[in-house]
Amino acid sequence: MSTKITYTQQGDYLLPDLKLPEQPNVEIGIWGKRHLRYLEKHHPIIYTNLLTSCKLTEYLADIDKQAEDMFFRLVKQLAEKEGVTEQLKADNQMLWVRKMNNIYNRAQEIVNAELIYT
Repeated sequence: MSTKITYTQQGDYLLPDLKLPEQPNVEIGIWGKRHLRYLEKHHPIIYTNLLTSCKLTEYLADIDKQAEDMFFRLVKQLAEKEGVTEQLKADNQMLWVRKMNNIYNRAQEIVNAELIYT
């Protein structure tokens, strides 16, 4: 198997024409984007390895899916545990909103701590 490498002149240097294989076009959600920023800033070697092995998009899509599933599962569990129901929403909408905002914030912190920023 023979691979021909082509070069482009850049000033005094000949640089190889390298191109990464196409990565799948997958929509990465907010959780995956947060994890991407975390990897770029705190784990550049892992980021570069995933990028150059063409596994970054697949990895981020998987993290995004896991985080979203965890978030909605936590919201449901916390709401059930604390008695935040549709009946409460009908009876006292402002109390329901306060409680749900609190639950969303706690669930987000748990997902961030356990999955996104690790």
